[in-house]
Amino acid sequence: MRLIARSALMGGIALSLVAGGVIAQSAFTQNPAEVRAGNYTLDSAHGKITYKINHLGFSTYIGQFAGVEANLTLDPANPSASTLTATVPVAGHDNTSEGLKTHLQSADFFDAAQFPTITFVATSITVDSDDPTEADVVGNLTIKDVTRPVTLEVEFNQAGEQRGQYRVGFDGETTIKRSDFGMTYGLPAIGDEVELHIEGEFVAAQ
Repeated sequence: MRLIARSALMGGIALSLVAGGVIAQSAFTQNPAEVRAGNYTLDSAHGKITYKINHLGFSTYIGQFAGVEANLTLDPANPSASTLTATVPVAGHDNTSEGLKTHLQSADFFDAAQFPTITFVATSITVDSDDPTEADVVGNLTIKDVTRPVTLEVEFNQAGEQRGQYRVGFDGETTIKRSDFGMTYGLPAIGDEVELHIEGEFVAAQ
């Protein structure tokens, strides 16, 4: 009887949480057409860029940039009219090696003293005709004052109210060559191609 009573109590708590919207999955949508139009700001705590690069053929080094700032204007009725801009602080590089972090900020790589930020400005957004949750976001990526066109393959995750905030989530990926941005240190022993994976939760303007 005690076990049954406890099960009933836990079930009641779970139903209360769902009813209260804490874990109400039904409040979310995976349909891009249902997303709220408007202006959004990236939640930097849930917006990071992870990169992968070959290290001397021995391993794939994985690093991450935090502290990303981004602004998004969404128009679900006309996705091509949406806009995206992002700024990545070079000092936001996050890893366990202070020596590597210092080296990456030197003139051998990002030259953070002269070029403290990386920027991306979207120039076009094209939704996949077969899958509206996927889109190609073409834009200008600027690193060390060198600007190159880059295409991000972006996937829409979901949108909805969460703790009183309307959020929309995406992830994306692309591959760039660091030599295109003047970073040739260590080539070819250290890889030229850099795989980028982006995760972002955007919060609607109140």
